[in-house]
Amino acid sequence: MDTFIQQIINGLVLGSMYALIALGYTMVYGVLNLINFAHGDVLMIGAMAGLTILKIVQVVAPDLPGVVKIIIAICGAIPICIAVNLLIERVAYRRLRNAPRLAPLITAIGVSILLQTFAMMIWGRSPIAFPQVISADSYHIMGALISPTQVMLLVLAGISMFGLVLLVEKTKMGRAMRATAENPRVAGLMGVDSNAVIVLTFAIGAALAAVAGVMWGATYASAQFAMGFVPGLKAFSAAVLGGIGNIYGAMLGGILLGLIESLGAGYIGDLTGGFLGSHYQDIFAFVVLIIVLTLRPSGIMGERVADRA
Repeated sequence: MDTFIQQIINGLVLGSMYALIALGYTMVYGVLNLINFAHGDVLMIGAMAGLTILKIVQVVAPDLPGVVKIIIAICGAIPICIAVNLLIERVAYRRLRNAPRLAPLITAIGVSILLQTFAMMIWGRSPIAFPQVISADSYHIMGALISPTQVMLLVLAGISMFGLVLLVEKTKMGRAMRATAENPRVAGLMGVDSNAVIVLTFAIGAALAAVAGVMWGATYASAQFAMGFVPGLKAFSAAVLGGIGNIYGAMLGGILLGLIESLGAGYIGDLTGGFLGSHYQDIFAFVVLIIVLTLRPSGIMGERVADRA
């Protein structure tokens, strides 16, 4: 039971980060019908920028509480990630909105490689240790352990997702986003500025990726130029699992993928008689993904993108 609870906690932590990243994928797809495969590298930019800011804060104000330092790093990383994502949208995607779908896909892969190359030039090839600014003393919950960093991650992820839901469901801009996702031509005739909606969508996705990037680095105490590829791939899988274009589906898919991956890591050795170790945890996550998509191709909660024929 202790192991089960511990893996549930680990899964919620991991799934919260996947959900934050998956929201960036699903929002862009919902508005543009475009998969931004460079989004995982925006996460990496957020982690590296947050790491740099955190080191500066450590020198300038070493006596600040660790939570405050992390929040400062996140607040500094968010505008950087937003600037990067808006530059990507303006330079790489805007002219390809009406192009065949293969063109923006190849462009996104190229942008991903460019971001990794620039990050390698700025921060180097080797992994960089994330400063330990929050106490490592863990809290005990029914025999399991959860660190203050993990608690902070869960709180920030919950606030971010709740805030996004309020924005999309309760505000005028949220209605404009939903209208553009439903039918951009009709939304334009109703006075909705589709360019402004798309820019806002990219900005929100970048902000969520920045939060996830800084907390990923703080949780795993390391960051490097290629760190965004695997989380980005898994978060995209989570968005597809929940239902691409559906923000609730992205949240659910991210949490489920994190739980499945974590529980798989905890029990894969017992289930296979020691033949497979915990580093084969991805098997469980992607087997479940394949099964779900085979039975329900639109994802658990269904795709919420209108037919734009």
